[in-house]
Amino acid sequence: LDAALTASRLKQEVRSILRARRLGVRAPVVTRVDVGRSLIIMERIEGKTMKDAFLAGEMSADRKHEVAQELGRMLATLHDGDLIHGDLTTSNVMIEETNGRVVLIDFGLSQISNLSEDKAVDLYVMERSFNSAHPLEGGQLVESLLASYKRSSRKWCSTMNRLADVRMRGRKRSMVG
Repeated sequence: LDAALTASRLKQEVRSILRARRLGVRAPVVTRVDVGRSLIIMERIEGKTMKDAFLAGEMSADRKHEVAQELGRMLATLHDGDLIHGDLTTSNVMIEETNGRVVLIDFGLSQISNLSEDKAVDLYVMERSFNSAHPLEGGQLVESLLASYKRSSRKWCSTMNRLADVRMRGRKRSMVG
């Protein structure tokens, strides 16, 4: 059972990476998959995670907003293609060293879904990640990301309405817990 579950998750991750790339979202190139050994061989992304790049203090505020806007466009493309990342944190976004491009990594919790609820939860997880890892500027960066998402997505309205609901549930949980 464990081997079957592991194989299924591995295949789903590879399918999601390939789907993201077909949609035009930058993700690592998969070069080999060995289901028997639970192994995915993929392109190495030279650079830093968004979290590390932002915290290093080497990036201007304007550049951080450009990165957030690029990420918003990428997420809109993913969601319009009904791909949910499932673990959107600033640690699962890379900024390439050579050209500064944004690359999404770690599709291990991804899924296919056309539900606005799932897309809103994806955005909420990213919002929480920004605010916890970058408390001084996270709110402004999330605003840039969401504005870019709205401009880029054909289906943004239902997702943003659901995001408001998800935020309210999150606030209620944090008040109770």
